[in-house]
Amino acid sequence: MVDDLDEKEAAPIDLQHYLGLIRRRHLHFLIPLFLGWLVVWAVSWVLPPRYSSGTLILVEQPTMPKDYVTPNVNDDLQRRMQSITQQILSRTRLLHIIDDKHLYGDNRARLNPDAQVERMRKDIEIELVRDPQSRGVNAFNVSYTAGDPYIAQQVTSQLTDLFISENLEVRQQQSEGTTKFLEGQLEAARKSLAEQEGKIREFKGQHVGELPAQLESNLQILSGMQSQLRTEEDALNTAKQQRVYLQSLAAQYRSLKVVSPVADGAPVGLAAIDQELDRLKAQLADLSSHYTDRHPDVRQVKDQIAKTQRRRDQLVAEVQSGGSGASADGATQPSMLAQLQSQLQSNQVEIANRERSIADLKTKVNEYQARLNQEPVREQQLADLTRGYEQSKANYDELLKKKNESAMATSMELLQQGERFRVVDPPSLPTKPDFPNRLKFCEIGLGIGFVLGVLVAGAFEFADDRLYSEKEIKKLLPVPVICEIPVVKTRTEERSLSARVWRDWAMTAVVAAIIVAGSLFSYLRG
Repeated sequence: MVDDLDEKEAAPIDLQHYLGLIRRRHLHFLIPLFLGWLVVWAVSWVLPPRYSSGTLILVEQPTMPKDYVTPNVNDDLQRRMQSITQQILSRTRLLHIIDDKHLYGDNRARLNPDAQVERMRKDIEIELVRDPQSRGVNAFNVSYTAGDPYIAQQVTSQLTDLFISENLEVRQQQSEGTTKFLEGQLEAARKSLAEQEGKIREFKGQHVGELPAQLESNLQILSGMQSQLRTEEDALNTAKQQRVYLQSLAAQYRSLKVVSPVADGAPVGLAAIDQELDRLKAQLADLSSHYTDRHPDVRQVKDQIAKTQRRRDQLVAEVQSGGSGASADGATQPSMLAQLQSQLQSNQVEIANRERSIADLKTKVNEYQARLNQEPVREQQLADLTRGYEQSKANYDELLKKKNESAMATSMELLQQGERFRVVDPPSLPTKPDFPNRLKFCEIGLGIGFVLGVLVAGAFEFADDRLYSEKEIKKLLPVPVICEIPVVKTRTEERSLSARVWRDWAMTAVVAAIIVAGSLFSYLRG
């Protein structure tokens, strides 16, 4: 059994068997082949032709560099193309094109508007062209398929115009919308900034003298007031001492009718005046060591010394010219008492003025001291307000810059200097239908005919139970064949066989010629 299988596997291909099969069944193969091709070829001429017109639209970049003018529209071209395509393929616009070009005239009676729009969307094809390196969209193809080549070209041209105009309109609307949005944000920022400025102005108006910027001036004023307060207090003390002196001097004049001489011949009142002069001169010397001659205290002490000296000189003159103690007492005492009373009144007025001045200075010193105590609090409050103002100012400046850049970009879009679509290849006028491709239909027909021919020839061969070779006969005989009687053909049989062979070849040549001619006709006229 194994040897038989090996013999079968090693058996060579029997060419005579296959050649005989071809001679017997070539008509069964050739006729289905021709009929299959003929049917498909005829169908390709029966189907209504569909012409496709296309155009190439280039996406041109802005003429102005982005370093000078930054675009304010969406840079994602693919997303913008999807939006533009949806707007162009909308029901309203497609129905307008269908009515304008009278599309689908044969089927409009049985197609409702929605079906017409859906069919037109299927006839429109949009293909994006990407850069091989950056993978960005740099162009796109627009094509439309119709039964009339002129209609296909016109519709494609109209779609191209819609894409170009819609892109310009979309970019301008986006640019203007961005600019208006920034203008609104800028106005809101301006109002916020004005409110912050108003708060700071109101705060400064409410807290004049307590602001951090006035710290140095407040310190200087406070130092001056404290110095002036010390001066006033010193002057008040001097006035009070003078009052005590004048009161004691007046008391002496009232207690003495005549100034009695002492051991050195000077009256008692004169000795008191000399003591007062010495005291004033000592005070003047002390003040002169600290202040200049223009200082109010120095000038005041000098005036008191001058007044006391005049009073002493007047007293000495009256005593020397009086001649007797009684006359001197009667003449000088009233005038001296009157002068002392007048000086006491002036001294009282001076003391009152000094006290009021000291009270005012103490009030102002306390006020400025309170301002200095409030300065850290005001500084923190002003810092909070200033921080909000600076943030509003920075936001306003940033929005102002963006608004100006957006306005410039909008101007560029209105001048059509931004990214735009340009037609590279105008819509073509198709000379051959895009469907059906009759040459391809010929190839399909040949394939279908070949399959049919093989199936028909195989079916006839399978159904035929006749024997056509010696090997088949020998397999059926129980004993081996010793000799064979050759076939003897007459002239008539030979002529008949030869005629049948030529007829078969002629039929094969005719079928091949018809198929070649039909394919050539489809290529030239299809």
